[in-house]
Amino acid sequence: MVTIGRRSTLLGITAALSFGSCKLAFAEAETEKRFVVVILRGALDGIAAIVPHGDPNLDALRGKLIPPPQGPDALLDMGGFYGMHPALAGMHSLYSAGECLPVHAVAGSYRTRSHFDAQDYLECGADRRLDTGWLNRAVGCLKPRKTPAGDALALGVGIPLLLRGPAMVDSYAPDTAERPQPELYARIAALNAPDGLTGKAVAEGLRGRDFSAATLGDSHNPTAGSADAFARFAAAAGKLLAAPEGPRIAALELGGWDTHADQADRLKAPLKQLDAGLMALKQNLGDRWADTLVLVMTEFGRTVRINGTAGTDHGTATVAFLLGGKVKGGRVAGTWPGLAQNALFENRDLMPTTEFRSVAKGALVGHLGLDAHALNVVFPGTMAVSPMEGLLRA
Repeated sequence: MVTIGRRSTLLGITAALSFGSCKLAFAEAETEKRFVVVILRGALDGIAAIVPHGDPNLDALRGKLIPPPQGPDALLDMGGFYGMHPALAGMHSLYSAGECLPVHAVAGSYRTRSHFDAQDYLECGADRRLDTGWLNRAVGCLKPRKTPAGDALALGVGIPLLLRGPAMVDSYAPDTAERPQPELYARIAALNAPDGLTGKAVAEGLRGRDFSAATLGDSHNPTAGSADAFARFAAAAGKLLAAPEGPRIAALELGGWDTHADQADRLKAPLKQLDAGLMALKQNLGDRWADTLVLVMTEFGRTVRINGTAGTDHGTATVAFLLGGKVKGGRVAGTWPGLAQNALFENRDLMPTTEFRSVAKGALVGHLGLDAHALNVVFPGTMAVSPMEGLLRA
């Protein structure tokens, strides 16, 4: 049994006037193509997902975090300089088919290593905090349909900032998804931890419900204790978007990427979940896959150097992914800055060479047909950021 509810997230007259529908300024884009955005909360280590094994400085910086050259856990071949993490077998098959395009060394204009700040900027799409998301504003720039079906869909128990705004948004979540977020459990555990009696009881109770100590320390893991949740949401999204009058826009999210310790082991699970979900999305889209574009993004990357607990800390540049039937894939886009000491950002992070909004703008222009005026509504005050070209096949 599922719950499907239409929600209007009107956030005040100011927001509506500033970032509402585009129809008062110019013609909306007319399209029946589908666009899906996946947010990876917790900061994916881009160097671990798409490994630049051809960089001569990688071994000295990463050591045991690099998958072995041979065996079942070996990197998946990408034709030379890069290798894909072995947990991404499905995405690698799309890469081989030319339908997956990683974009490396991506970051926002912000330089914060706070998850919450970075996620807010990533979702609102501006250089200042807004109460509306760039994907909601993009919905407002599409030509309305004559049918009553909603144009945007949030998969989950809430609507992320990315999809909040004047445009109508539907939401979908199975009844089994109605459970508190792990960050609430983590706070309860932290509050009780100093007490020798209740602290121990709470910790043991949570462990009995599949919340490990590592999970409780990671407040960015909305799928803790439910390994197939993301795949179920993605499969549902595929079915709903595949309908002739289904939504044109959807947003999903997956946590578990804050790998401060034991990264080599901890990263396998969320990567497999991401891979399984994207393949379920593709399968259930059916023929619609040919007209669907998926953008996968995260708030920032990880430090280049391995830390003292065999993990990585909050960094700057990372990798984004574009997937779909019209993607010009089978290659890695973006400019690789190198891992030499003088090439690192603040002597610790992968240097950003591509703005994430450039990737998003390129997707909106090439796939949904938004023009320059619409882009300035979707990403206000960013006219200097040009849409990335060459993302899609002609």
